[in-house]
Amino acid sequence: MNARRSASSGSAALTSILSRDGDSAANSGPNNQGRRAYKRWRLFRRNEGPGVDAKTSAPRRDAARRTETVKNGQHPVATLIACSDSREPVEIIFDQGIGDLFVVRVAGNVANTDEIGSVEYGTSHLGAPLLIVLGHTECGAVTAVATKAEVHGSIPALVAPIQPAVDKAQKEHPDLKGKDLVPAAIEANVFQSIEDLLKKSEMTRKLVAGGKLRIEGAVYDLTSGSVKWLGAHPQQKALLETVEKARELEPAHH
Repeated sequence: MNARRSASSGSAALTSILSRDGDSAANSGPNNQGRRAYKRWRLFRRNEGPGVDAKTSAPRRDAARRTETVKNGQHPVATLIACSDSREPVEIIFDQGIGDLFVVRVAGNVANTDEIGSVEYGTSHLGAPLLIVLGHTECGAVTAVATKAEVHGSIPALVAPIQPAVDKAQKEHPDLKGKDLVPAAIEANVFQSIEDLLKKSEMTRKLVAGGKLRIEGAVYDLTSGSVKWLGAHPQQKALLETVEKARELEPAHH
């Protein structure tokens, strides 16, 4: 079976999953939450192409859905950290409707205090079992850092978390410079955001370690409308262990 399916087929699968498993993580034990996270991930992976060019079903975007979510609250199936770029329409990319996704948008899809707190709300309070960090091609924030562009106002502080990703990409690709380094830096930045989140959020680490949350990285292609899935952070297990060991060594505060 071809793994590259349209977003509309993913929507149909999502409807089936929700009707079988239910929306709320509050009604599921840890093992069930782990299975739900895996199912959500498998569902979203189906959108590797042709993406937004495919015929979408535009589900759950009508007045009835608005009324339903006001009355019953929100039960998103996934939380996303995505770039604020207007060309990355998250709900359209994954063919989802009102209340389906808890989306945190910020230039460069960085994970700093505001973003991490929002993620904690979506994953812990709302119970979404899947977290996607979604970068995109031609990202202006990553390009600015990679090309050492001059930025002003609050933007330098905003894009500062991207610098380690650019440094890592440069180390892995010493032959690439400036704009030629940007594609590699964009992917490295997705993993950098995941790393920053895991290092700074004890709540997120506990969810991941307990099998209640799955974190996946991805890059949306602005030209083709498809999604390239990068998978989990390659050092996720080591990150979790290192952070916890460091916390154990911290002096107790009285």
